[in-house]
Parts: sequence; structure tokens; C-alpha cells
Amino acid sequence: MSNIEDSGPSPLPTIRQVSVSDIPEVLRAGLRDFLRAPAFGIFFSAVYVAGGITFWMVFSAAGQEWWLIPFILGFPLLAPFAAIGLYEVSRRIEVGEPLYWREVLGVVFAQKDRQLPSMAMVILLMFMFWVFVAHTTFALFMGLSALTNITSSPGVLLEGNGPLMLIVGSLIGAGFALALFAFTVVGLPLLLEREVDFITAIITSVQAVLGNPVTLLIWGAVIAGFLFLGMLPLFLGLFVILPVLGHASWHMYRRLTA
Repeated sequence: MSNIEDSGPSPLPTIRQVSVSDIPEVLRAGLRDFLRAPAFGIFFSAVYVAGGITFWMVFSAAGQEWWLIPFILGFPLLAPFAAIGLYEVSRRIEVGEPLYWREVLGVVFAQKDRQLPSMAMVILLMFMFWVFVAHTTFALFMGLSALTNITSSPGVLLEGNGPLMLIVGSLIGAGFALALFAFTVVGLPLLLEREVDFITAIITSVQAVLGNPVTLLIWGAVIAGFLFLGMLPLFLGLFVILPVLGHASWHMYRRLTA
């Protein structure tokens, strides 16, 4: 879609079966799209790299580096935001439309009048709730006094209830990430391509995950793994990993829908 007219709701796609062998193929397709139009990928990724570095600088200046833990763990929850522009670039490459900045950014900004802002609110609320849950989990297991000691003594995470807290927190974070992945793996590109409401997009996306549980769970794990690798060198790896995954996600959507 990028030029959908106001002609009523679009028909919903039929969900297809995908296999694990599709994963390396969509990753290769994502890399090809990135190499075809690297400037777009770097531009859309720059927002997230700048955001990650800003978080690090703010928390370091406040002596609260421990807050980076829940933000880093929850950072992949925000990755779908970057995907919209990358989806449009891949869509244009797919159908042979020119890659002009004005047109690509115009499509991205045009989403403010459609259903994507509602999906964006779902993503943001889940991210903020995750940060709240992470803080609460830490306090429940470690006590409030540990909040003031963790910066100077990070080893507290490996003492007493620390390991159990890390396990429980990681499981809760994985639950948030899995839910958001189920909502957006088909939901976001569907909202870009067709005129549907965000609730319908979420339901369709969840149906796609339930219809392809093994393949899409592995795909979600691949996305999470690469994103964490990209964040390790001061978020700079996201300049390449985020656009490749964004383009690849479009191609996975194409394989999932008919």
C-alpha cells in the first residue's frame, strides 16, 4: 500500500505456512535491500542509535548505570518503529518504484492519519510497562537499599536473590517481547500495505504466529539475538543490523501472506 485511497477496508490476506529454511532466505533478501539502498537504512537506524547513546549518557551522568539493564533488555520492543520506513523501501524495490527521499518519507509521515499511531501507542505502553515491571521485580527480590548500591557494587546481582531476580526478570522480559512480536510480525507491515484497523492487524498477526509457531519463534529469537549483538558496541552495530532485519521482516511478511 502506500497509496491507498479512502475506499473502505482492504481485504485481509490469507496466512500461509513458512518453514525454517525461509529464515536464511529472508535474511539474504534483507541484506540485498540494505545494500541496494544503504542510506535509508542508516538514516532510520540513526534514531535508535542516538536514543541508545542518549540513555547511556543520561544514566551515566546520574550515576544510575544499572537502569541501562531494563532499557537494554526492553530496547528490542521499540525496534518495530524503525521498520516502517524500511518496509516502504523494500516494498518499492519489490515493485520497481523509485527510491526518492521525498516519497519514502512522505509515506512514513502519512501514517499519522492512519492506524499506525494506535499500534505505536501499544508498543510504547508495553515498553514503559516493561520498565516499571523490571524496576518492581528488582525491588521485590533485592530490596530498595540495593538500588543505591548496584552502581558501585554490581556484584550484588550475583549474590543472594540476585541470580533468581535475573532469571525471573529475563523470563518476564521474554514474555513481553514474545507478545509484541506476535502483535507486530504481520501487524505492522499489514497496516502499511492495507487499509485495516490496528486491532484486526494484531489479530491477523497473532493468527500467523499460531499457524507457524516453530518457524516464527525461531525467527523472533534470531531478531532478538542480532539486536543484542548490535547493541553491544555502544549500539553502533544497529546501523547495519537494524536495517537488514527491517528489510528481512518485510520479506518474511510477504512469505506469510497471500
